[in-house]
Amino acid sequence: MKLGVNLINFGPGATPDSLTGWVEMTQRLGYHGLFTSDHVTITNDVSERYPAPFYEPMSLLGWLAASTTDMMIGTTVSVLPYRSPLETARAFANVDQLSGGRCVLGVGSGWAAEEFKILGVPFEHRGAMTTEYLRAIKSLWSADVASFHGEFVSFDDVHTTPRPVQTPHPPIWVGGNSAPSMRRAIQHGTAWHPIRPTTPDFVASMVPEFARLAEKLERPLPDLCPRIRLRITDTPRPDDERLAGEGSLDQIRSDLGTFQDMGCTWLVLDTYHDYLVDELRTNEPAWEMFEALANDVFDLGREQLR
Repeated sequence: MKLGVNLINFGPGATPDSLTGWVEMTQRLGYHGLFTSDHVTITNDVSERYPAPFYEPMSLLGWLAASTTDMMIGTTVSVLPYRSPLETARAFANVDQLSGGRCVLGVGSGWAAEEFKILGVPFEHRGAMTTEYLRAIKSLWSADVASFHGEFVSFDDVHTTPRPVQTPHPPIWVGGNSAPSMRRAIQHGTAWHPIRPTTPDFVASMVPEFARLAEKLERPLPDLCPRIRLRITDTPRPDDERLAGEGSLDQIRSDLGTFQDMGCTWLVLDTYHDYLVDELRTNEPAWEMFEALANDVFDLGREQLR
């Protein structure tokens, strides 16, 4: 199981220097990937949770391709309805080329109704658009000249090169905890990317439901690549009050072992607690938690962690 870092690309502590610090920390400690969040327009509903400044992910991924060496980079998650699938397909193909095949497209359908309105995208159709856009993106990644006809996007004879390095295409992680997200992951993704589950729910409910749906759809089970909280406390937290990845180092070690036993191929670790903007003024506490996890829980160096 590989471990990724959720890069905090927003808030009062987000600067070019802090972004460089995230890269240096992640590479120094040997984590396997660095993943960034997506919003286009920081409307009031977005800023309550993800305040400005917000570094846009597509351009940020281009910078990460040059600033990293052997780790994966990607989004957790890119909100597909915000952009034309032609733009998304080209941007991620370029990043995959520039990084030498190290790009992950994490996708979601979005939640910020005000942002959808300002962008002129119908909020009520976001799920259907996400599914169709995934189909269009894969068609653009599959041929040097591509055509596609759907309800929300149609095009003919689009020249697509450079196509991605990874074949048949970069990993597609479909985010979300709902049944439609599970279905989308099974039918159109390479992995399911649920967000911040509890360990008991993930084991007893979420994964069995996902497996049943894959069997019903007669499709192979995609990879499991959850994003979980990372919040280390001095004393254990009550198990019925904590998300996976929260609590003492012993509790977190147990969580990670459980996720590995469940067959997860990736865990993305997220130190941000929604709505606590003061946490974003400095990055050092988050970096210290990642170091504690690497050094105290695993007691491993860079090569061993890999």
